[in-house]
Amino acid sequence: MHWPKGVDGLCYGGDYNPEQWPEDVWREDIELMRRAGVNLVSVGVFAWSRLEPVEGHYDFGWLDRILDLLAEGGVKAALATPTASPPPWFSLAYPDALPVRGDGTRLLHGSRDTYCASAPAYRDACRRIAGALAERYAGHPALALWHVHNEYGTACHCDHAATAFRGWLRKEYGDLDALNDAWVSAFWSQHYSAWEQIFPPRATQYMPNPGQLLDFRRFWSDELLSAYVEQRDLLRAATPDVPITTNYVFGGWVPVDHARWAREVDLVAIDHYPSDAGLGAEEQTAFGADLARSWARGKPWLLMESAPNLIYTRDRMHAKEPGRMIRHSLSHVARGSRGAMFFQWRAPRGGAERYHSALVPHAGPDSRVYREAVTLGGVLSRLSEVDGSVMASTAIAWDAASWWALQAPGMPMEIDYAAEVQAAHRALWHAGVTADFVALTDPLPYSLLVLPAHYLISDEAAEAVRAYVDSGGHLVATYLSGVADEHGRVRLGGYPGALRDVLGVRVEEFQPSPEGWAELVSLAGATQVQPGVTRHEYGAGIAWYISARLDDPTYQDVLTAAARDAGVAIAGVAPGVEVVRRDGGWVFALNHTDEPHDIPAEGIEILTGAPVTGVLTLPAGAYAIIRPHP
Repeated sequence: MHWPKGVDGLCYGGDYNPEQWPEDVWREDIELMRRAGVNLVSVGVFAWSRLEPVEGHYDFGWLDRILDLLAEGGVKAALATPTASPPPWFSLAYPDALPVRGDGTRLLHGSRDTYCASAPAYRDACRRIAGALAERYAGHPALALWHVHNEYGTACHCDHAATAFRGWLRKEYGDLDALNDAWVSAFWSQHYSAWEQIFPPRATQYMPNPGQLLDFRRFWSDELLSAYVEQRDLLRAATPDVPITTNYVFGGWVPVDHARWAREVDLVAIDHYPSDAGLGAEEQTAFGADLARSWARGKPWLLMESAPNLIYTRDRMHAKEPGRMIRHSLSHVARGSRGAMFFQWRAPRGGAERYHSALVPHAGPDSRVYREAVTLGGVLSRLSEVDGSVMASTAIAWDAASWWALQAPGMPMEIDYAAEVQAAHRALWHAGVTADFVALTDPLPYSLLVLPAHYLISDEAAEAVRAYVDSGGHLVATYLSGVADEHGRVRLGGYPGALRDVLGVRVEEFQPSPEGWAELVSLAGATQVQPGVTRHEYGAGIAWYISARLDDPTYQDVLTAAARDAGVAIAGVAPGVEVVRRDGGWVFALNHTDEPHDIPAEGIEILTGAPVTGVLTLPAGAYAIIRPHP
């Protein structure tokens, strides 16, 4: 049940929005999909107003016809529940279900995600449309996967959310004494004597309580998960043999703990859009893929959305150079994705995302983008034999709660947790080291463990770190790790709090400056390796501490030294060359540079059939997948 039903080989396709087009375009779409090798498309993601134009009255005729055409054309459907975009009638009928910002502004219909997931009317409407879809399409031959909602991440501060937040806090803490202690509510006379006194963190005079902010994020992760589970259970009851998922979106605004959510989906599905037009796009692609694989914990995962031919930076869109779409897709596949999906199939004529990337651009199929899509389809069709799990003897700790806690006001310096984690992953990527992501309470069968700005650490997690190093593991922790407990309360006695003993240091004060982060460090058993870096023998293992923000080359040098110290194999490839190895000897090699490079490998390059003996010379911008000799 954990793979799209009836899909052979890797998944290839993307979001398909036939409701945006006249029906005479549909048959052309199916033919172009077949030509490109597309075998799976997401349908109905934003189609609620077409499926239910009036409350309680459904129009499934058009969806019947397109699903029939897909089935006839050999293309499977990831059928979506359209609940990320309520129709206009819903907003008028249930204005109290519209989302409210922290400043009290109620948002109106006109975009997507105009709902509060705590509003009873919204949840009822979601169950009704999901149930209607399940009843009608349970036996349809095109149905391969249920795609619930889209990019869960919308939070709200309304009265419905306030009621649900109080209920969540009651379950979490049991009584107000425990909550007051966790939030340190004695500060600024915030002691609560009744649950009704607690509200979402709305706009206030000065800085809000950081414990309240942190728990509000945790609440929304659980509240949105419960909304997903409601729909999932309806769909599962109707189609027990069809897997169910939702697509994860990544960003500092998203109040979702995706690692925890991964237990509730049949396959982890991510959307990934790099934000750097240079080599950073390749670094971010590897980061997103490794994170998704780790969230999946051995279960299937899938790149559900990516941009075929564009990279979106803060200021503009950048066209991907020829071959880059394929290399990005193969980077995901190399790191475990069971295919490559895109947003979107055909570029729309209008709407807010009319210039969004698409496999069939405004120019139509007579275009570089579509021709490259056909090439990619051919490549993916030949990779179904790829086997073996991704080899990783290094892990990076990932903690969504630390990300949220570091976003609170009142910190010594603005620290972007995601950027800190990406910096560690980037340094390892350039060193040729593939990394998993873990929670500190997970099993830690790794030679090297990296903790970048892991601000929150519970007593249980701290003990797990000590046991890991004591038993022979190698640890690298950076500044702001272990400083606070799971509620955000600062651990006293000197930083880094819970990790002082294992790291062999005691930090008396932070010394951030315009140049970056620094600390006043006293050695308590550790030795200084270089400015801002110490090394400490603890039990049978080694613990490194980085107390200053290092530039990328220096950071890479430190992590490379720690990796070699731990016995981690270093790929030894040129900067910008990506090599991912699988158990059993499979090798993915991607050359993101404009020069040829040699790759150490043995076997058969499966795209060309050429033998590889010792070294493969990979031309500029090229890629290769090497199968081991039998």
